[in-house]
Amino acid sequence: MSVAAIGVGLAVIGAGLGIGTIGGKAMEGIARQPEAAGDIRSNMILMAALIEGAALIAIILAVFVLG
Repeated sequence: MSVAAIGVGLAVIGAGLGIGTIGGKAMEGIARQPEAAGDIRSNMILMAALIEGAALIAIILAVFVLG
């Protein structure tokens, strides 16, 4: 198994955990303050996109630099 495969796997696992945590915490926040659901949802989508971008950069670096 190459180092690049391990790097890609770690990036995907990290992104999955991060987005899952964001989604869970956002649902908790919406349950506590339903009137702020729109703001919480938009911030959740923004943070999920930022995590996806960071994971994509990590995957690209792992494949092209380590592989």
